[in-house]
Amino acid sequence: MLVGYMRVSLIDDRQSVDLQRDALLAAGVGERHLHSDKASGARDDRPGLKACLEDVREGDGLVVWKLDRLGRSLSHLLSIVADLKGRGVSFRSLTEQMDTTTPHGELLFSIFGALAQYERALTRERVMAGLAAAQRRGRRGGRPVALDAERVEQITAALDGGATKASVCRTFKVPRSTLIDTLSRIGWRPPDQE
Repeated sequence: MLVGYMRVSLIDDRQSVDLQRDALLAAGVGERHLHSDKASGARDDRPGLKACLEDVREGDGLVVWKLDRLGRSLSHLLSIVADLKGRGVSFRSLTEQMDTTTPHGELLFSIFGALAQYERALTRERVMAGLAAAQRRGRRGGRPVALDAERVEQITAALDGGATKASVCRTFKVPRSTLIDTLSRIGWRPPDQE
């Protein structure tokens, strides 16, 4: 059995699934096995896609009009197709003439997988190079500290002088969680515990 999936974007109200529907019906997908979404491809929670993936069984085939209708990215598309393959479901894209039941289709998906892996490696390499360059310039990553060194010094002096954490929070207008995190980060201990 062939199951079809169609998607149009929310951005353009004039878009319709008619072109996709006609192509899928001509490819042999039955009308009652068509699933569609009107949503951005970047969305993960597409109900039509979820229903479509639940509808396919071992020995079935999932058919789309074009690859970009199915996945939000190359890696997302590959994970969907790998899941289908693991379940014994074939995949076909009409526009790209890709069919995982043929050696040609398998080769294309292997190439896509290698490209996705290469893209992830390049992205990671660029991120690491950018972080290293920022560190060489004296910049440090992460969130900025909530309390500067001068305020931390004032707070610890007040606590060392016997002030309670609650009074310090009120006086310095600091949330209790920020105070606790800061004291933990600098390793401060109450005078009686040192």
